[in-house]
Amino acid sequence: MEKYLFISVRRGALNKTPLYPYSLVMFILAGLLLANVAAFAQGGSGIPETIAVEGGKISGVLLGENKDVRAFKGIPYAKPPVGPLRWKPPQPVDLWEGIRQCNEFGSVCMQPGIFKAMGFPLGDKFSEDCLSLNVWTAAKNENAKLPVMMWIHGGGNVAGGSTLPVNDGESLARQGVVLVSFNYRLGIFGYFAHPMLSKESPNNVSGNYGLLDIIAALKWVQKNIQAFGGDPGNVTIFGQSAGAYNVCYLMATPLAKGLFHRAIAQSGHALAPLTNRHLREGWYMLEPMEKQGERLAKDLGCSDAADPVAALRALSAEKVLVTSKAVMFGAGGVVYPPGNTFGPVVDGWVLPDDVLTIFEEGKQNLVPLIVGAAADEATISIPQKVYDTVEAYRTMLNNIFGKYADDILAKYPANGPNEIRKSFCDYVGDLLFVTGARRFVRAMEKAGGKAYLYLFTMAWPGPMAAAGAHHGGDMVYIFDNIHIAKGIRKLPFDEKHQALARAMSGYWVQFAKTGNPNKEGLIEWPAYDSAKDQHIELGELIKVGQGLRKDKLDFWDKFDAERRKKR
Repeated sequence: MEKYLFISVRRGALNKTPLYPYSLVMFILAGLLLANVAAFAQGGSGIPETIAVEGGKISGVLLGENKDVRAFKGIPYAKPPVGPLRWKPPQPVDLWEGIRQCNEFGSVCMQPGIFKAMGFPLGDKFSEDCLSLNVWTAAKNENAKLPVMMWIHGGGNVAGGSTLPVNDGESLARQGVVLVSFNYRLGIFGYFAHPMLSKESPNNVSGNYGLLDIIAALKWVQKNIQAFGGDPGNVTIFGQSAGAYNVCYLMATPLAKGLFHRAIAQSGHALAPLTNRHLREGWYMLEPMEKQGERLAKDLGCSDAADPVAALRALSAEKVLVTSKAVMFGAGGVVYPPGNTFGPVVDGWVLPDDVLTIFEEGKQNLVPLIVGAAADEATISIPQKVYDTVEAYRTMLNNIFGKYADDILAKYPANGPNEIRKSFCDYVGDLLFVTGARRFVRAMEKAGGKAYLYLFTMAWPGPMAAAGAHHGGDMVYIFDNIHIAKGIRKLPFDEKHQALARAMSGYWVQFAKTGNPNKEGLIEWPAYDSAKDQHIELGELIKVGQGLRKDKLDFWDKFDAERRKKR
């Protein structure tokens, strides 16, 4: 088995941890994300102050100087998954009496302190009782059938939440969509498998609770979004990093068929080399994940109980979380198989097969797609000094890639110590992100679908400029929230950044409305055609490009194909 080197940042200290492919990707995704007095009043004709949804009545708040957007935050979409409902599929929400004041976010799902350590403002409320969603919509909605954009947050499926300020939906709601964001179970609470949990399931499976939460949120939208002026027949799912991976999983699972109608995957693709399940030798199949669950139950002191599952459910969430960190970080002296962290499981029910096979066979949910990556995905996850010498760097490549090491150095040269980090960042970005994006659009084209490919090329201003167009940097533009990022980060965003935000949010909103991102006033974005191999570059200049890193991406496809033949 091959070991993969991931350099993680834990409260400022660099640590070298051997991880396996999916774990490498998910922790890079978690570690890459950037931080990016309303009064109640009747909004005239349009969305009323009080709305009836599944569970009861809710009230929201009006936003903006003109009170033109109404927001509803912290709406429960399922029962709290606590006690006997821990590690069960989401259940219908309990009824409440009176009017529920939905004017602040609900608790973020339980997670290790990755985001807090990196200074990301998720808030201070964390709980197992976290299955809530948020809606932003035009206060005066004459149409009553606006397209819906449903945001899936990133964080490696172990961290993150819907409360990041950069993902605030107010600006997009002003462009004529209903914006929905939500929380879903993470880490051990979202992806814990165990034989006894599988036995109690009518489908004989366990794990995938986080993915089932996402599906439950989509079902909630189908049942309730009309009350907010949204069209349940026009739902676009979009996500970044692990959120984009979850977009792939939703396209792969038959359980989500018909619940969404367009999809956008930003900087995360489950079809990328080293992340697809063909290359993990059984990892994230149900049986090995159940075995990991048995080891965790033992370390939690529950394996010898008369009813281990009941004992596990009786533990405090804090104890479960602390023990789970041994799987994610190798802490506490507990030894688990390297790379077996938490993530979606190929269980035969939620995911009937590995995602790559599903797409190769054209069995995915075929909806219009936007997919892309940032030009410099890995720059904010790789420390300034990774290897002292070219020989040390070459040794690492040999250990990971064997006979392919020389080819990698030829395509990503490191002729001296100053070039090592750039070579490292460039190959990691192409391998884990850009190759997967191209593979994604080609799979959709082969199946008869329509897809659009992009490369984000804008660097943030000020001290962040050295990182280039980094992972997560596109979110402030897509959400048209330059003003929020400017306030939080105190960076000198100027008019060229605001212009890109208008263009990118315009493409995204137009795609949500029609399934085609093109509209008057924007550069024409061609649908992907492998014969022309075109994409759009989204940066200080917006332009159509051809042959996106073709030589390098062709190499990674060939590398991946040869490895798969050996399995």
